[in-house]
Amino acid sequence: MDTKAVRLYGKKDLRLEEFELPPVGENEILAKVICTSLCMSSYKAVKQGTDHMRVPDGITLHPVIIGHEFGGELLEVGSKWTGKYKAGDKFAIYPGLNHHAGPVGLQSVPGFSYPYMGGGATYVILSNEVMESGCLMSYGGPGYYPASLSKYLSRLIGAIHTNYHTIPGSPVHQMGIAQGGKMAILAGVDFMGLTAINYMLHREDRKPSLLVVTDIDQDRLDRAAKLYSVEYAASKNIELKYINTAILQDPVLYLMEMTGNKGYDDVFVFEYLASVVEQAYGILGLDGCLNFFAGVLNADIKTQMNFHNGHDVSKHVVNARGGNIDDMKEGLELLSRGFDPAGLVTHIGGLNAVIDAILDLPNATGGKKLIYNHIEMPLTPIEKFKELGKNNAVYCMLAEVCAQNNGVWSVEAEELLLANATALNY
Repeated sequence: MDTKAVRLYGKKDLRLEEFELPPVGENEILAKVICTSLCMSSYKAVKQGTDHMRVPDGITLHPVIIGHEFGGELLEVGSKWTGKYKAGDKFAIYPGLNHHAGPVGLQSVPGFSYPYMGGGATYVILSNEVMESGCLMSYGGPGYYPASLSKYLSRLIGAIHTNYHTIPGSPVHQMGIAQGGKMAILAGVDFMGLTAINYMLHREDRKPSLLVVTDIDQDRLDRAAKLYSVEYAASKNIELKYINTAILQDPVLYLMEMTGNKGYDDVFVFEYLASVVEQAYGILGLDGCLNFFAGVLNADIKTQMNFHNGHDVSKHVVNARGGNIDDMKEGLELLSRGFDPAGLVTHIGGLNAVIDAILDLPNATGGKKLIYNHIEMPLTPIEKFKELGKNNAVYCMLAEVCAQNNGVWSVEAEELLLANATALNY
């Protein structure tokens, strides 16, 4: 079968090409990739080329397909796997191999390491080690884009599970956030912060009674409040507050007063700025847990913490940025029940837009960039659909559907786009 794919040949050398896939082996699976979402991790691989630990040597002659966040449909299942998977199944991929070695040993990952497997392609061959490690997962929910965004939900779930609180007189910790406690999400309206808010509002078991979300961008705060309203949170017995700390003279004092000066049980930091980390530590209460989720891009940035408080008030810090395979399973099960991550998505495009979009990720604005691999479409902000719809019927229909869904992407919008892909550029 022929495929079209974005392949990495070297540092910042991406090419969109058509080529023939080899025959599917008895221990492999042929899959159709419907959509993929773009990640800064792909940019890092493109920037570093073979210096990246997950990218194999020799890609000049044997390029790899880029993209590790993807979902789609299984087409042909090798005889080894017919008892577990079947053609027609929708799928998601956990981007790791759980100690099953691939082209670069245990560091191998789909979307970094394989010549025939990655999200930036129309059709791929799923290698045996992906199934052996349980990283090919069935997705039974509506649409396809939730499967491609499931990694972000699994990372957030993993972080929530990593938080802990002490048990007096015991060396064993109680894992997870405090039930009915006070929780703050700082710098919390980027796509990971939005995932956290959404998850807290839809979680069935442990959840906070107070959830405070801060940022310094009022427009982003307003969008978050529109997506995940204070009223909806109240219906889930959560008091949700959105706070612009840029207009506060003393953010720590203000945030503490919201708790009766008792402080927060769980604080999550979604952007690495020393001032934000210090603010987070300053609002922790007795036995409070600071979860430093943000990625550190500048190794020279340092922050100060009061270790007297850490000792006497039992404040503690964890660092969690990745979910494991069980977290992914939990996320997919939630997605299958209708949990919708579409609020993360701000741009839609086709496979032809991937190269420029990946190379521009460090400068990109907005949230997640969602790619539909079997269409041609420039990377387009959802908010621009209405304007483009003046001269294009497909964009006009997409604008109407998104407007009916609070300006957010949806399964209905996805179905409309896929059904009208051939008319998109006319």
